Amino acid sequence: MTIRHTNALKSVVSLFFAVIWAFPVIWMILSSFKPGSELFSYPLHLFPQDWTLANFEKSLGSFDFMRYTMNSLFVTVVASIFTVLFSCMCGFALAKYRYRFLSVFFMALLSTTMLPTEIIMSPSFTVINVLGLYNSLWGCILPAIGSMTGIFLMRQFFVSVPDDFLEAARIDGASEGKIFIRIMFPICASQVAILSIFSFRWRWNDYIWPLISLYSKEKYTLQMALRSISASDSVSLDWGLLLATSVLTMLPILVIFVIFNKKIMSSSMSSGIKG
Repeated sequence: MTIRHTNALKSVVSLFFAVIWAFPVIWMILSSFKPGSELFSYPLHLFPQDWTLANFEKSLGSFDFMRYTMNSLFVTVVASIFTVLFSCMCGFALAKYRYRFLSVFFMALLSTTMLPTEIIMSPSFTVINVLGLYNSLWGCILPAIGSMTGIFLMRQFFVSVPDDFLEAARIDGASEGKIFIRIMFPICASQVAILSIFSFRWRWNDYIWPLISLYSKEKYTLQMALRSISASDSVSLDWGLLLATSVLTMLPILVIFVIFNKKIMSSSMSSGIKG
């Protein structure tokens, strides 16, 4: 088999699995445009027989969609910003400072990735409660700031940055803060974009922490609001509303991915450090 045939086979297999993954999502999107009577009609149809926007109008109108969206955006954007800044600063310190205890500290941090999230829920909730952040959106933000995945990503990148950059800046009299802000942070733009995508997706789809730290309905995030819809029994459940709201919750993730994906793929960001 030639290389050309091998590449063609790989493309066909990749396309096959992509279709398998995308089919449920496509079905959900198309079903959100169906009236309720058509969702369970037999035989089932992929495309709506009678296209309608009633489900989206109901979601945007009677569901209080905008309130839940603003709550989710606040939690997601603030948590993502702090996650990126914290990960960059911590990764820079772990990669470029030479203290004996830092390697031990890094291994201790790295070992936390082997712990299930459920183990730290109780102490994290205790901290939130003591700080008076229970039933507050900040109670959803603070536990999400420390991401070992982000710290590891940034640390591994800064290790590859030549120490000559730092030494030259220190000789010129630059402070550590200025070195980080004006030299180190700009050159890790591609890693920042990647971490921003991951962090936004993690926080936007987070359900556990809002469930633990919130009880007032007006402070619900979108994921909590979706759960309140699906909590009804299958007879009274408004499937059209649930499908339309689920589709709307996907849009911010798609927008963020498109924006940052272009930046990741751009030559100015993917080139890294020029030799």
